[in-house]
This record gives sequence, structure tokens and C-alpha cells, in this order.
Amino acid sequence: MSQRKLRLLRRNEAIQHGHFLLSSGNHSPLYIQCTRILQYPWYGRELGKELGERAREEFGDIHAVASPALGGILIGYEVAHALQVPFIFAERVNGQMQFRRGQYVHTGKRYLIVEDVVTTGGSIREVQELIEHEQGIVVGFATIIDRRTKPDTSFPLISLLQLHLPVYPPSECPLCEQHIPLVSPGSKHSSR
Repeated sequence: MSQRKLRLLRRNEAIQHGHFLLSSGNHSPLYIQCTRILQYPWYGRELGKELGERAREEFGDIHAVASPALGGILIGYEVAHALQVPFIFAERVNGQMQFRRGQYVHTGKRYLIVEDVVTTGGSIREVQELIEHEQGIVVGFATIIDRRTKPDTSFPLISLLQLHLPVYPPSECPLCEQHIPLVSPGSKHSSR
């Protein structure tokens, strides 16, 4: 099944080459742009259904799905659709994640946090803190692509595909040394 997901990424040019600023602040010569796949509703529905089924098997009852904006919104919505549960998303305002637009966490409800790509887990951890602050229960995390270089076993994450792609702290980035322009495709940092 992973080979099919990899072919889907390649066919839709979702694996991009260059010099990218990741939301973690690190740099990478490769960026995964899941919107290249999720722009097609049939792929979003398929991936959401598969993630939803795996999440239910792994985590049991799930009452709602939450995602960080912007990347997690489409796949989070599709996972919620597959599970037939409500969906909410957190967005960054002045550097802080928050639920807005009338969305809120229900005390005692079991939440699955869904993201399109996880590199360090920083954004999903921020959403976790928001949910737990409001007395919601985070049962686990799900993503289309897990690209973490150092998996953190302290939180349960399921993924459809694991890709171990190079990531560099800015001070050790060979692309910076070559003066290759840095591009910020994500939503946390602005382009430089």
C-alpha cells in the first residue's frame, strides 16, 4: 500500500525539490506538498477513509477530529467525514494556535488530531495543548506522511507513509552554504 501512496505523490508532483524552510524552522532539499494530491477530492476521500479506519482500529472511539490550519484542514475534514464525527481546526493568530470562528472543544470528548505531513510534531502538539486545556481528551494523532527523522514514541502517531527525508538546522544547512534561495511553502513562516 505504501508504494501506491508514493506513486500518487510522484505522479501529482507532491514531492518538490529545492531549498525549503519547514514549519519547524529547519531546512530541507525536499518538501511534501499534500495539496497537490488533496486538490482532487477523490484522493482526499480515499486517504481520509483509510486514515479514519486505521485510527478507529488503533485508538477506539473517536468523538471528533481536530487539525492545525492550513495543511491539516482538508485531510482532517475527510477523516472526520469517514468517522462521521464533527471536525474543528486551529489557526495561528499572532504566532499562537487557537480555535476561532465559533469552534470549541467539548469537555470529556475524545479527539483525534490529524495533519497532512508531520516533520517534528510541533503543530499537532500545539493543537493537543489547546484541546487538553479545554478538558478534551486527545486519543492519538494521524497523518498522511510521517517525515520525522527522530520518531517520538511518547505520543501515538499513525501514518499512511513514512519518508525519511534530509532535514538540517539552519546553521548546518549545505544549501545555505551554496547560496540556494530559501523558500517557505508552509504557513508558519513567511518567505525569505
